[in-house]
Amino acid sequence: MPKKMFVIFGVSNILWMVFVVSQAIKVDMFPDESKIFAQIGDSVSLTCSATGCESPSLSWRTQMDSPLNGKVRNEGTTSTLIMDPVSFKDEHQYLCTVICGAAKLEKAIQVEIYSFSKGPEIHLSSPAEVGKPVTVTCSVPDVYPFERLEIELLKGNHPMKVQDFLEPSEKKAQETKSLDVTFSPTDEDIGTALVCQATLHIYDDDSPPKVRKTTKELEVYISPKDTAISVNPSTRLQEGDSVTMTCTSAGLPAPRILWSKKLDNGNRQLLSENATLTLISMRAEDSGIYVCEGNNPVGKDRKEVKLTVQEKMFTVEISPGPQIAAQVGDSVVLTCDVRDCESPSFSWRTQIDSPLNGKVRREGSKSTLTLSPVSFENEHFYLCTVICGQKKLEKGIQVELYSFPSDPEIEMSGPLVNGNPVTVSCKVPNVYPSDRLEIELFKGESIMMNKIFLEDVSKKALETKSLEMTFIPTVEDTGNVLVCLAQLPIDEMEFEPKQRQSTQILYVNVAPRDTTILVSPSSTLEEGSSVNMTCSSNGLPAPKILWSRQLSNGDLQPISENATLSFMSTKMEDSGIYVCEGINQAGISRKEVNLIIQGRESNKDYFSPEFLVLYCASALILTAIGMIIYFARKANMTGSYSLVEAQRTKV
Repeated sequence: MPKKMFVIFGVSNILWMVFVVSQAIKVDMFPDESKIFAQIGDSVSLTCSATGCESPSLSWRTQMDSPLNGKVRNEGTTSTLIMDPVSFKDEHQYLCTVICGAAKLEKAIQVEIYSFSKGPEIHLSSPAEVGKPVTVTCSVPDVYPFERLEIELLKGNHPMKVQDFLEPSEKKAQETKSLDVTFSPTDEDIGTALVCQATLHIYDDDSPPKVRKTTKELEVYISPKDTAISVNPSTRLQEGDSVTMTCTSAGLPAPRILWSKKLDNGNRQLLSENATLTLISMRAEDSGIYVCEGNNPVGKDRKEVKLTVQEKMFTVEISPGPQIAAQVGDSVVLTCDVRDCESPSFSWRTQIDSPLNGKVRREGSKSTLTLSPVSFENEHFYLCTVICGQKKLEKGIQVELYSFPSDPEIEMSGPLVNGNPVTVSCKVPNVYPSDRLEIELFKGESIMMNKIFLEDVSKKALETKSLEMTFIPTVEDTGNVLVCLAQLPIDEMEFEPKQRQSTQILYVNVAPRDTTILVSPSSTLEEGSSVNMTCSSNGLPAPKILWSRQLSNGDLQPISENATLSFMSTKMEDSGIYVCEGINQAGISRKEVNLIIQGRESNKDYFSPEFLVLYCASALILTAIGMIIYFARKANMTGSYSLVEAQRTKV
């Protein structure tokens, strides 16, 4: 008995200690609710915290021990269960277990799942038209649990229908629930709002339910009617006239106006989307039935009008004329001009239907065909076809080609030298047609030669033709003008230039001749004397003078290019043969002189040239003075003196 008492007492002490410890530990749950509601797709965090225990052990589980399907994060005395995103698998009662030593505590929280993420959607079976039934559908997508859903449809502030979905769902799934109402709109419904309100009663207590609302303005339509057309000035018109047609149509919303024209195959060609259709510069082909249609989303209404356009006569002119001569490489514009036709239709072709090889451009009542650059492919007879209404006219123009782009070229076989034959060439480059070319060569006013190339076989190609002749120039030809004249007539058609010419002034060269050397005072001198040797030579152009000294081996050593070669104080080594050459492009003329320098003789009878000159000058002066004294004395004796009389007496 005492032993049993001891055991009972020990167990009681342990239970008392556990009770005391458990009383000291406190477990808190956030959210601090017994039940929470989580929307599918959201994130839910459950936080469990323990107080009164330094090192608690926290864990999570479901009441049915299902998988958690979430992440647990423990931090000290706190543990958080995160479910992101929330799904049907997360709808459980969750238990947080706290163990502190021998003590164990649990706290539970219920997680209920719902889906109500989107607002209601309002759809009409067809556009709402006055007097015609239309079904309005209000649907709530992706809702759960739908047995707690209520949908109400209102028109303005007036309820049209309320519907509950109390039947339980067979499975956990998001579903779309809807409400349908059929009614016939009236004029009073225009501008009225349709309101679809969805309420999800998910709470068991008195908490307000989840509510979503969608509003849509009711657009009420009236089909187009009373469509009418007004025409100004008339439905019967002349070509070139203008007409304005205006269409009206009643409806709601205001009908869209479409103008079209009936085609021969029964189809319609859309012309305009404006209420007013204006046709200007009308043609005969504009005649026909025009249709005005008013339409809106609920219907359409049509009205027709017939227009009749009478034709006018018209004329066609083509320029520059019935034919044109065009130079290869130039730009040629052929113009087709129509009069008395407001809207002509143009086309160009060649008579043999070759490719046009040109650019066609429309400019109002004119059409141009530009051939640029003109080539041999463009040498054709071109036709411009004009259609005005039901009428058709054609005009033609012949395009002839030629090439005469540059002046003749005069070339010489060599320089003109008096008496030497020379060949003159007169070339005409890049000419076509060469069989019509004529070249004439003139010297001054006199024709030297002419050539016609009629015998040449013409081909479609640019050729260079030339005339050549040989003549012997003379000095008298200098200053004359050599003229090369080229003419290219083409079927008497006028074009510029009809002829081209080139000129060249003749400069006839004369080879150097009559070369002479003048030595002053002499070619034989004494050492120390001065000497000037002057060379001259005739020729055209004036020869260039070149002085050289002949070396012992016969070679010439150039000394000077001046006409005069001077030695101021000669030396014996200056002796030798000196050569003067007159040079121009026509030739060379040469003259030689032998210069001899002698040594000085030392005798008493020697007179230097300077002394001899002084002596002669003195003698002349003394003679003159003597004569003056003589005549002066004679004049004193007679009283006068006449030089004339003296001469007569002397005679």
